[in-house]
Amino acid sequence: MLDDKRKFDDPQMESLLPPVRVSRRDFLASSTAVAGYALSTGPVAAQTAIDTPADGLTAEDLKIPVPGGTMPGYLAAPEKKRKNATIVVVPEVFGMHRYQQDMCRRLAKLGYTAVTYDPFFRMGDLAKMTDFKQVIGNANRLEDAVMLADVDGLTAFLEKHPLVDMKRLGITGHCRGGRTVWMVMAHSKKFKTGVSWYGGLNSNPPAMPRTPHDVATALNGPVLGLYAGADAGIPTQDVARLQEVLKKGNKNSQASTFILYPNVPHAFHADYRATYRKPEAEAAWAEMLGWFKARGIA
Repeated sequence: MLDDKRKFDDPQMESLLPPVRVSRRDFLASSTAVAGYALSTGPVAAQTAIDTPADGLTAEDLKIPVPGGTMPGYLAAPEKKRKNATIVVVPEVFGMHRYQQDMCRRLAKLGYTAVTYDPFFRMGDLAKMTDFKQVIGNANRLEDAVMLADVDGLTAFLEKHPLVDMKRLGITGHCRGGRTVWMVMAHSKKFKTGVSWYGGLNSNPPAMPRTPHDVATALNGPVLGLYAGADAGIPTQDVARLQEVLKKGNKNSQASTFILYPNVPHAFHADYRATYRKPEAEAAWAEMLGWFKARGIA
């Protein structure tokens, strides 16, 4: 177990986490060079935060019609105007911020159209909140039914976008977004496959009454799980139990698999945070790309 519980962004860790506030001194110390990241994680690790330039890319903010509102989003794609294999990047519990947008640009540099969005837009801009418990309290209000309806709204929007190839559509996400991957792959037939980065496996009623274990036998496409061996919020025995459940499911469930990275914490891919572990993050990113390519998302 890690000795700093503040390093976890999984909403299931709420009871373990005291409020986290960023002091004015620490905030200013992060400088404008790292502005735009989630504030409640503490000072940004500027020396490791990846900054992918948008040169040679099309990058645009999106306004996505969903039930009861307009959901903000972001798209990055190669500059050449054509339909590309497309990957949706689902944010962690802090909502959409610079980390997800940078991942979209990284994917665009590889020839993808990549899209992210703010699942929590109805609760305010969680990335700008400095109190961790306030972030969690707001994020935990997002009901699965609303979340899935918003994803349906997103896919309907993408179907009309000139840079999106819906026949080559994948989804990935981190932490709360990783959980979303499991739930979406059991809900929607629009996505061909998914990659879940340390997605939470517990229920959190009333908003999230079901778990990935509950839907794992009925996936509409295979999922790759990338999990952390030293994740205090997701015990390895829970990951092993999900593997066993998948074996009893349909062909997509049985084709799903996991990679467990030992001795790394939750959020080991989050390059702007103290949890970042570069070797494992880069290895897992390569595994994700290989997974998508092998399943026609390329």
